Amino acid sequence: MKKTFYLASIAILAFSTKTIHAAGVTEDFQTWGNITAVGNFGTLNQDWKNFKYWLEGQGRFGDDSSRFSQSLIRLGAGYAINSKTSIWTGFAWAPTSKPFTQSPFNEYRIWQQLLWNDTFSDAATMLRFRLEERFFDISQSDDVAFRFRQLAKLTLPIPFAPQAFRFAFTNEVFVHLNNTDQGLRRGFDQNRAFAGIAYRFNQETTMEVGYMNHYIKKYKQADQMQHILSVNLYFNF
Repeated sequence: MKKTFYLASIAILAFSTKTIHAAGVTEDFQTWGNITAVGNFGTLNQDWKNFKYWLEGQGRFGDDSSRFSQSLIRLGAGYAINSKTSIWTGFAWAPTSKPFTQSPFNEYRIWQQLLWNDTFSDAATMLRFRLEERFFDISQSDDVAFRFRQLAKLTLPIPFAPQAFRFAFTNEVFVHLNNTDQGLRRGFDQNRAFAGIAYRFNQETTMEVGYMNHYIKKYKQADQMQHILSVNLYFNF
């Protein structure tokens, strides 16, 4: 049974990372770093233990990792409905430049999400449903862009490695929900598929390092595909 589960997981990852190269797709090697801390306010007051916070910072380097291309600061507050499910809302800021855009801009987001975690045998799973309202400081544009994101994550033990090491697989699909005068069009936006190794330093701290395939559907431009060295540090308090 366990062998079948492992083979099925690998098959799902292979399917999710397969991308058809259309004519005119531009490619780039990038390096992305991420630090995320999630915790609750129970240390301040036990009556607040179901109330949670989210602190996240990212740096992304493009053009063959030669230039700083985008940063992202995401702050949020949540509430744990039960041990597996939580709801969230928050704010994010993402200054963006080449190669993601030819004209640098700032993006501001309000976001809401439902987060679900569970464990089956030795496998840990996560589903995240996120809605974003996106604002841009582009001249002559005041449209609000609505986007839905669906992320699925699976981590599995590595049979030949110490217990602290695990395989980590994620896939996230982005969908535009409306057309905007910035050139965003309703429908598929992008896909991010990640495969890597997770190492758990202790009960609160985990690092994940691996490869991410990032495909972006563009409007009246060549689509983009990024091959990303992804380094992530997670704190769960």
